[in-house]
Amino acid sequence: MASPTLDSPWPSSPSDSFCGSFNIRIEGEIPDEILPVLEDPTSSVSYNHNIPKPPPPVPSKTYSWNKYFKRLSRSCSVPKETMDTWDKLFKDGYGADVYIFSEDESYIPAHFSVLSIASPVLGNFLQQSKVKNGMRYIKIPGVPYEAVYTFIRFLYSSCYEKEEMKKFVLQLLVLSHSYSVPSLKRVCIYLLEQGWLSKENVVDVLQLARNCDAPRLSLICVRMVVKDFKAISSTEGWKVMKQVNPALEQELLESVVEADSRKEERLKKKEERKVYVQLYEAMEALLHICKDGCRTIGPRDKVFRGSQVACDFPACKGLETLVRHFSSCKTRVPGGCAHCKRMWQLLELHSRICDEPDSCKVPLCRHFKEKMQQQTKKDEAKWKLLVSKVVAAKLGPISGRRASFL
Repeated sequence: MASPTLDSPWPSSPSDSFCGSFNIRIEGEIPDEILPVLEDPTSSVSYNHNIPKPPPPVPSKTYSWNKYFKRLSRSCSVPKETMDTWDKLFKDGYGADVYIFSEDESYIPAHFSVLSIASPVLGNFLQQSKVKNGMRYIKIPGVPYEAVYTFIRFLYSSCYEKEEMKKFVLQLLVLSHSYSVPSLKRVCIYLLEQGWLSKENVVDVLQLARNCDAPRLSLICVRMVVKDFKAISSTEGWKVMKQVNPALEQELLESVVEADSRKEERLKKKEERKVYVQLYEAMEALLHICKDGCRTIGPRDKVFRGSQVACDFPACKGLETLVRHFSSCKTRVPGGCAHCKRMWQLLELHSRICDEPDSCKVPLCRHFKEKMQQQTKKDEAKWKLLVSKVVAAKLGPISGRRASFL
């Protein structure tokens, strides 16, 4: 099997896929090149069954042994020297009692006890293998020697070369999933998430992530497809996936459509909210003009100067123009003039928000309060909905808004 490099895309052809091909094959025959090694075993491991058992823990009223052990494990750390020791044990193969063969019949010496503890799945296969002259033989097919070497080394010391890890990250992801090595799986997923994905390989990595039970990686791939669907749908990986996995293609297409719908809905709500925010600002400006006055317009008992500093209310300028038109328009009746109609609506909206109609200085505030009693339930429901949205819009104001509705 060709080993993919970091810059090359993951093979898309079904024949190149190695998902599900990591079934360990127990070697029944001892290879000829291994026989000289077996004739003179180098293992110096011995087992002494006469070692006395450790004394029981001292009784304690505060902590039980389980609580003490959990507390100790949380504060435990592995120094670099210890990792180097385990790494040296793997590289030297001292006292090895297992030979692991790769696709090209190269072998790696290892230790049954270490592999069994590091990977329960691998240990189960080793338990079933036949022992000949004190050695066990298994084969991991479908993976190049370098990937198997990196995998076994990680089981010993959690050490790896960065370049080798990046080069064989996809094979190692499948190995870590197949043989239940969560720590290696996390490393592989992290590397894939940190910039290894591309438009050319994202579809293949998505399929691999789902087969290897990596939901976060799968979600990242789906989001990448949705974000750049036009470019990714033209890649070779998409074309192969379309043939071998049409259900996934349909799912991704639905995700793209759903994402577009959500985007349109968000834009629509954003525009609506801008309108409600502008209406709220208009209510503030209207109260400001009628109560305090602004530059050249306001209550009759106020004196104004045209050189007054700029107003802090963004809707004040537009509302001032509308008020001046409303005061001088000859067709001011509701429905007779578009500008006046808007002013009537603003005055009614204010009256529905205002909670002090008796002392309010905004014109017609009390008039509209009384008019509410005569409105139909349908009109009343519409106004209540508008008021609730206008008031709620102020809770999360949109930056850079402008009162351009006037």
